[in-house]
Amino acid sequence: MSDSIPQNLKYTKEHEWARVEARSVVVGVTHHAQEALGDVVYVELPKIGTLLVEGKQFGVIESTKAVSDLFAPLSGKVVNVNAALTDNSSLINSDPYGQGWIVEIEPSDPEQVGKLLDAAAYGEIAK
Repeated sequence: MSDSIPQNLKYTKEHEWARVEARSVVVGVTHHAQEALGDVVYVELPKIGTLLVEGKQFGVIESTKAVSDLFAPLSGKVVNVNAALTDNSSLINSDPYGQGWIVEIEPSDPEQVGKLLDAAAYGEIAK
């Protein structure tokens, strides 16, 4: 299991990952989440400029098995969305930590990143 949890990312209890970049945070769903969901068929993306609130819903991911809400790992403004998911949402299944990213957020409070789980803590949840 730990092989599928990249050490360089931060995580939420809701099975989202966050990659901290210079001025933004890229967000997606974890391998564990996409595996539990099954084949992803649709992702509802927020509009660029949308203000997200930590812990609040920002979109929906739909699979052949279930519909699940996506929750913001931190507060901030959406500065980019992965438009490729509109035509090919299965990228989340094939490459959840790469081409399957969902949104890029400019954090309003970068300190919130410190509240996210590290890989070891997330590994305990994702068993």
